[in-house]
Amino acid sequence: MADTDWAQSTSRVIFMCGPAGSGKSTIARRLERDGMVRLSIDQLAWDRGFRRMPLPEEVHRSIEATLRAHLVAHVARGTDVVLDLSFWSLAMREDYRALLRPLGIEPETLHLATNRETCLSRVRARAADHEDDFQLSEDLAALYFDHFEVPTSAEGPLTVLGRDD
Repeated sequence: MADTDWAQSTSRVIFMCGPAGSGKSTIARRLERDGMVRLSIDQLAWDRGFRRMPLPEEVHRSIEATLRAHLVAHVARGTDVVLDLSFWSLAMREDYRALLRPLGIEPETLHLATNRETCLSRVRARAADHEDDFQLSEDLAALYFDHFEVPTSAEGPLTVLGRDD
């Protein structure tokens, strides 16, 4: 497909957005069962043999470059994609929007507004036995939660889900 054809893409792209333990992968897997392609840094890290987070910086950069290439390729084919990442900062969300904008895509953000204790409890319960279950120290999980930048509708299409079940 030529670069000029990308603007004709009919892909739908969803940013899963929330801190560790908020339920992003659970929702992303549902969207995957409904026909979307799920892209996940955690999945790619697991496939490369990594079992601990955070990843070394050079590994993270390499995995993210692979994920971004897969995203562009799927969008070029008109495939619907759910990005199962944290999208913890406005800067990260804007960076991915800048990648998608030339492709004619305005991504939707699906924010899981899960409370701190629920997130930390879920992270504590992780057994690290599959790619959606990386263990984090409680201090690191708390730091991730406390520095999470909540998305707003000013960024673009936004749906907020409470996941305190």
